[in-house]
Amino acid sequence: MTADSQPSAIDCDVLIVGSGAAGLAAAVTAAWHGQKVIVVEKDAVFGGATAWSGGWAWIPCNPLAKRAGIVEDVELPRTYLKHELGERYEPAMIDAFLQAGPQMVAFFEQHTRLQFADGNAIADIHGDTPGAGTGGRSVIAAPYDGREVGKLLKRLRKTMRETSFMGMPIMAGPDLAAFLNLTRSLPAAWHVTKRFSRHLKDLALHGRALQLVNGVALVARLAKSAEDLGVRLWESAPVTALIQDSTGVTGAVVKTERGEVRIHARNAVVLAAGGFANDIQRRKALFPRTPTGHEHLALPPLGASGDGLTLGESAGGWVNSDLHSPVAWAPVSRVPHRDGSIGHFPHIIERGKPGIIGVLSNGQRFVNEANGYYDYVTAMVQKAPTDEPVASWLICSHAFQRRYGLGISRPFPIPVAPFIKSGYLKSANTLEDLAHACGINAAALRVTVDEYNRHAQTGQDPQMGRGSTPYNRKQGDPLHQPNPCVAPITQGPFYAVKVEPGCFGTFAGLKTNEHAQVLNASGQTIKGLYAAGTDMASIMGGYYPAGGINLGPALTFGYIAARHIAGVTQYE
Repeated sequence: MTADSQPSAIDCDVLIVGSGAAGLAAAVTAAWHGQKVIVVEKDAVFGGATAWSGGWAWIPCNPLAKRAGIVEDVELPRTYLKHELGERYEPAMIDAFLQAGPQMVAFFEQHTRLQFADGNAIADIHGDTPGAGTGGRSVIAAPYDGREVGKLLKRLRKTMRETSFMGMPIMAGPDLAAFLNLTRSLPAAWHVTKRFSRHLKDLALHGRALQLVNGVALVARLAKSAEDLGVRLWESAPVTALIQDSTGVTGAVVKTERGEVRIHARNAVVLAAGGFANDIQRRKALFPRTPTGHEHLALPPLGASGDGLTLGESAGGWVNSDLHSPVAWAPVSRVPHRDGSIGHFPHIIERGKPGIIGVLSNGQRFVNEANGYYDYVTAMVQKAPTDEPVASWLICSHAFQRRYGLGISRPFPIPVAPFIKSGYLKSANTLEDLAHACGINAAALRVTVDEYNRHAQTGQDPQMGRGSTPYNRKQGDPLHQPNPCVAPITQGPFYAVKVEPGCFGTFAGLKTNEHAQVLNASGQTIKGLYAAGTDMASIMGGYYPAGGINLGPALTFGYIAARHIAGVTQYE
């Protein structure tokens, strides 16, 4: 049902603001527990930043791991987080997450269309930290046939343009491995042929991808579950104000195509509007080395512009920015499209492969490139020359680009020439000429590459330690030995792509308690107001200990909030 047919005032039990993982998880959970739920979404499509994400959720001790025989004491992930978060470790929040996370997965598996695939081979990012896991702590929404979504499919956000191939999303794991091994394996070539052939058929008949994976599968499964349970889903319906009385928050004013609608929420309003990645003023105030607020390439949709935080503040909530980082960093390159628009590409895959390094304008390496995306940008922001905009360059050989790709320039057989012509890739036959094209110190770059190559011949990287952790090795190429992350960079032509600070979302958010209730400046709960996802201050304290630490807590605290609103306090 759309907002068009609604009267100027309407009642519900729970109003959810935002339709990403947190909002939809809260909506589905609340509806299953008997609540009358409305979800309002500012944008014209549902899904938020979740739909553009890889879709992974970090949930230690989850049921899929247990079914695979990976059974660990909850004290292990708790120990890991204590060491990773340090003084920003909040026992009540972490305990709530670790207890409810596995129950959340089990709930959705048993009662909704949200089914999961495991990430049992994915290691935590910092393998040297006590309690770090080597697998069994990650889940992702299982692939979903878009035909099962029905008419609702047209109202869901499509996969991010830059991370798909002709609109076809590619799932991390065996699917991605097949695409990377297209020219080296007949089974891989057959897998890709089948996938792409079906995609072309779907495009011809339906105008969009119907093999839903990653974040779009998560959104589709949750949205369809919400529809099944009678949740009213309104798109193009931004909230302009919260309604309050002497007791607390009682609803919200929503702008629709037919005018304003006052929604009275008998039990609660849940803010899950996606954080403030595109709020220029908050970026300017909170992000390091962002003097105008524009020195940043945010990956979330433009609608993630701080609405939830502003609404929470209007009701007395406060934004906790006392975090290690206010932003979930990601290395991003600018993509010039043929239509004149500029897209953003997140560099997640190729950095760990053998035969690539990242350098600053001074020509020097600054980080273990195979470490996490957050770690890469953190180091770039800290070490880039202070008199220049923050940037680095990923540098590789022609053979590397043809084998693994570089940014949005895909591996063979996709031609590389258009990306050179557009300026996305810089190319030269010598490292010195490449350095001049990029504005890099040429003499220093030659010294850096020569030193790297000297050790790379035997698979070593004493300077940065590439390949030294399970996470590194998972990011590398298992077919390349002795070190899946290290190979020399010797034969031109050479390529470089400019990488700038970007993000998957924000960490600074409304301060809540372990039930996801928004707190005021005195630490008291604001009756009727909850927050989840990136509208809620990150329980990781601004750190990034593992892939999926955005969506894992988002799903879990959406689930926690809904159960608390419905008066369900005990776990099965």
